Amino acid sequence: MSGNCSCGNPLVPGIAKVVDIIDETPDVKTFYVTTDNGIPFPVMPGQLAMVSLLPVGEGMFSVSWQADDHLEFAIRRVGVLTDALHEIEIGQKIGVRGPYGNGFPVKECEGKNMLFIGGGIGLAPLRSFIKYCFKNREKYGKIQILYGARSVADLCFKRELFEEWPAQPDTQVFITIDRPEPGWDGKVAFVPTYLEELNPSPENTIAVICGPPIMIKLVLKSMEKMGFSDEQVITTLEMRMKCGIGKCGRCNIGSEYICLDGPVFNLAQLKQLPPEW
Repeated sequence: MSGNCSCGNPLVPGIAKVVDIIDETPDVKTFYVTTDNGIPFPVMPGQLAMVSLLPVGEGMFSVSWQADDHLEFAIRRVGVLTDALHEIEIGQKIGVRGPYGNGFPVKECEGKNMLFIGGGIGLAPLRSFIKYCFKNREKYGKIQILYGARSVADLCFKRELFEEWPAQPDTQVFITIDRPEPGWDGKVAFVPTYLEELNPSPENTIAVICGPPIMIKLVLKSMEKMGFSDEQVITTLEMRMKCGIGKCGRCNIGSEYICLDGPVFNLAQLKQLPPEW
């Protein structure tokens, strides 16, 4: 079954089943979603999908990974729909439609060193690209991952962060939390501060950033200070998307629609937009 209804209406979701639910943090769960025919639809890293739960509503979420037989959504509990999704159990049927957005420029990044910078739930869309790089490891250079959260409990995808990703060839993982806490002997710093301490080289490197808006803005300043060009810096905008197909106008910034032209932009492209993001 495809994610979009066979009736041809792109706003009508297909039906999928939740086959696993993983507790990532106290307010983030990862939902594994599939259909009788496998994945609801093929997705590229960075693309989005609309997830719906009757009679509550629907919302746009990043696909945090496309496996061979399911899609994964890491969803933070922040409102009515996400509260309801966090209460469902394995076996629940939900609606999905998509994919939406342009995704990360995986081909253009081939042959480059990759620097991923994430904060909080912002690791979810980055994870799709990180795992894609590992799956196609020979196509990418050195991989560095810098990730921060408010506390140890708020770190998403802990097994991957602490065990799987550091074991990958030519890969470094840097993890930080905002404030000291008992039992944590790792780094304590905000992501932009830690980034400047690490001072990664911009040579042949693409930086991909996702996190809270204030973190993104500060990181962008740090990237400029460290010598990264606007074309070397990629980030995502995931704001106000409602229909997913450029019809409702909720997500436009200037002449761009985030659901169609984004959510992925490089900094050069962002500087052409009105400063609403």
